[in-house]
Amino acid sequence: MNFLAHAWLARAGSDAFLYGNLIADGVKGSDLSAWPQDVALGIRHHRRVDAFVDAHPTVLSARRRAPHPHRRYAGIALDLVWDHFVARQLSLHRRESELVARSYRVLRQRPAPARLAGMIPALIAQDWLHRYSDFAFTCRAVSGIGQRLSGPNHLEALVPWLKADYDQLREDFMQLWPAVAAELEVAPGA
Repeated sequence: MNFLAHAWLARAGSDAFLYGNLIADGVKGSDLSAWPQDVALGIRHHRRVDAFVDAHPTVLSARRRAPHPHRRYAGIALDLVWDHFVARQLSLHRRESELVARSYRVLRQRPAPARLAGMIPALIAQDWLHRYSDFAFTCRAVSGIGQRLSGPNHLEALVPWLKADYDQLREDFMQLWPAVAAELEVAPGA
């Protein structure tokens, strides 16, 4: 799962909890004592979601379908594809989202960890969370992440597979998302 899915699962929590969920990929290590308590809880929640998703049989099956030379990178590509399907499910291609506006506000109010500091302004300015509803944009985002990794762009090499496997990936998401939500969606007031 990527930014949008994590925001949706954490939406009932405080802004600090939401912020922790949104920036968790930029935070290294298990010692979160430097972070305010709600932010640390959000980071831990994000990590639980990632562990649940990565171990889910549907995701493992999808990763096995990825072309072998690039399979090691399939999890990164799938995280963005899951956000595409979340965006479609939330009809973000047809309307503005209060959750997206709140996420952008929360990200503007606090500095992002160094690993995300260069990306967050672009994410907000270019409205990535709404734009994930467009699969072509999602594929460009997958390729763009691959450009930031060292060596050949293995993520860009996965884009043809993502396009060819789109219907099956949508079916995978329809199995995965209810399981993730049932297990890890934060209840109001939590």
